[in-house]
Amino acid sequence: MFKKFFIPRMIQYFIVLFIGMTLVFVIPRLLPSDPVATQLQRMTAQGQYLDPAAIEEIRETLQELYGLEGGMLQQYFSYWGRLFTGDLGPSFTQFPTPVIALIRMSLPWTVGLLLASLSLSWIIGTILGGIKVSFPNSMFSKTTELLAMGMRPIPYYIMALVLLILFAFIFPVFPMAGGYSVGSKVGFNARFIKDLFSYSFLPILSMVVLEIGGWFLQMRNVASNLIEEDYVVYAEASGLPKSKIVSLYIMRNAIAPQITGFGLNLGFIFGGALITEMVFSYPGMGTLLYSAILAGDYNLIMGINIFSIVGVSTAMLIIDLVYPLLDPRVRYQ
Repeated sequence: MFKKFFIPRMIQYFIVLFIGMTLVFVIPRLLPSDPVATQLQRMTAQGQYLDPAAIEEIRETLQELYGLEGGMLQQYFSYWGRLFTGDLGPSFTQFPTPVIALIRMSLPWTVGLLLASLSLSWIIGTILGGIKVSFPNSMFSKTTELLAMGMRPIPYYIMALVLLILFAFIFPVFPMAGGYSVGSKVGFNARFIKDLFSYSFLPILSMVVLEIGGWFLQMRNVASNLIEEDYVVYAEASGLPKSKIVSLYIMRNAIAPQITGFGLNLGFIFGGALITEMVFSYPGMGTLLYSAILAGDYNLIMGINIFSIVGVSTAMLIIDLVYPLLDPRVRYQ
């Protein structure tokens, strides 16, 4: 059982990580821009006079900081060596702060935003999908389906901008940008918790509204097939209450594919979370990545991509491993 189920999945997990990390190394080096040359040009554009010897010394230092010393193969082995030691190098724009320290500060904000929006949309969409199949002719079900299908194709940034204009500009109910008020002490206290809720409400809402449609449609499609199964027909013929049939026979059996989708959707919604953070200037990985791209912070861009790959791959692995515990039809074999 262990060999047939766990080992292949762990091998697949490490292969995905290896390929992802290699792409993170290769793709930036295929770009026409040179981060070292860019930083030197920026320094000279600010009016700093440097003699050729000083420029060469700075160039060598920057190449070491960015991991660009030697040939491609040498850089590749040096890259993996740094990864295994947890050294992603310093951020050039916030020198000498290590990249890992900046990510450590921003990651909890993105994880909180991601888990809150994904969990809420999953719960609401799954329940609404089950109601739609159980009571297909009700006005509530028809209205819900129409809204879900209409809002699902809307891009994240459009929804974020609409909510920002409505509830932060026209009707200033929520703050326009940031994660908490200036002067608030970060910690488990009443003022910070209130700020956290106030500043995160619109970013979470913008993602929940769009994600509900996807979960609703998926649950509707799965439950529509189950409603014609023999055990459901038999339960109806036996005179069981409608609520019991929906909760024990339809929703319970249709929930397994939803759980799989929960894990798979982490990768897609992560991109939406980054875009949403940029719109609201939320202090998460999205805002950090945006500022790193604008500043050409080579190490920071690579570090954020690495954490994204590891986080999404690990979440999908966990879902894959616990799935047999949630669906009795699947076994560890």
